[in-house]
Amino acid sequence: MTPPHHARSGSAIAALTNMDAWETDLNLRLWCDGPHGQAQARHAYHNLLPDTEADRAWYMFETLVIKIVGTANHPLVRHALGCNCVGSDECVFVHLIRTASDGHLNDAALIATVLTGAEHIAILAGEVGSIARTFHAKRNSQSPAAAPNVVRLH
Repeated sequence: MTPPHHARSGSAIAALTNMDAWETDLNLRLWCDGPHGQAQARHAYHNLLPDTEADRAWYMFETLVIKIVGTANHPLVRHALGCNCVGSDECVFVHLIRTASDGHLNDAALIATVLTGAEHIAILAGEVGSIARTFHAKRNSQSPAAAPNVVRLH
């Protein structure tokens, strides 16, 4: 007998503290936490980027998450905001973005099918990853007090 899918997809297979910092800044958990979390994540973009860039970056991120959640083969499983564990769905999400933003779109398309069955998500994931890496670099170049409303996931 196999465990329910949510148990398998949420099984801890990594830890936030062992991931690259820009990967923990992706804000999937905040977005999935509902309107308040989404507002926090969006605000983080506006703290670090000019409004036009922030709006575009947020649109790309939100579109990616909506497409994944809307076309997923199963409900997306994630851990709580303060949890250091990273489940398999979260790892696939991060791996998709990392692979696509590294320029390996064919591989990213295959990874996208693990979550959604939709290969076109790879291009969007590449954009989100490039933005996340830039976002993280800008955050690190500012003083810690510059973004007080940003929630770190680890």
